[in-house]
Amino acid sequence: MTDVATLPVPGATLHYETRGRGPVLLLIPGGAGDAGLYEGMADLLAGAGYTVVSYDQRGLSRSPLDGPPADQRVGEWAEDARAVLDAVVPRGEAAYVYGSSSGAVVALELLARHPARLARVVAHEPPLVELLDEPGPYRAHFAEVRELHRTRGLGPAMARFAETPDGRGPEPERRHAELPPSVRPMASRMGANMPVFLEHVLCPFSFSAPDLDGLRAAAGKLVLGVGRESDGQEALVGPARRIARETGAAVVEFPGGHLGCVERPEEFAEVLLTAMRP
Repeated sequence: MTDVATLPVPGATLHYETRGRGPVLLLIPGGAGDAGLYEGMADLLAGAGYTVVSYDQRGLSRSPLDGPPADQRVGEWAEDARAVLDAVVPRGEAAYVYGSSSGAVVALELLARHPARLARVVAHEPPLVELLDEPGPYRAHFAEVRELHRTRGLGPAMARFAETPDGRGPEPERRHAELPPSVRPMASRMGANMPVFLEHVLCPFSFSAPDLDGLRAAAGKLVLGVGRESDGQEALVGPARRIARETGAAVVEFPGGHLGCVERPEEFAEVLLTAMRP
């Protein structure tokens, strides 16, 4: 059974969902996804003894902003995650956190800001392109996608987003557009979220810089996730490996690519459960 609730936070109202019993495991969605991104593995994680919580990020799906859309801030989204934890974690207990893509960026910021609140954080492929040896092509690519969305609309922007920075064809995982059954109910919400993501999240989050000093201090609680099929996707794998080198945090290989949690939820959940153990 899934319990649904809302939580007022400064500037927005968050929709969040809870299932299971045990230590809290917060799943932070990325991209234009919402709580439904984890529908394929949430029950598996709950069955393994966790209270599984996920939510819609502010301005997306069922978490409306109080005002008009504007560029989003990583720190504000991290405080949203903290607020959700405040609502669901019993006093004196630490939570477990998993974040994917831009959700991994949020998870890293949450750990740097509030390490005492967390037992373990797994950040899967945070696209922090400023950590790359040569961030320029990726910075230009994402800026071009945003500009295409402004001038030519969603279709051309998404077509460019699916390509590599040098204009080659879609990344391998993006060639298959059909969503798995578990996340199809989210499809219409995700489509409605995409303009907000391209205009107000993609560049601010990808161009942000993580608090490496804070992550070094909490490195024993941090795991960086990379997909087995993500080799060659430098914007996804490169930042995770750089953070691991800079902080001494562990790196764990997960099934699939950037969307492994959606495409292979059973295998992914099994690896995640192992990664959550100290």
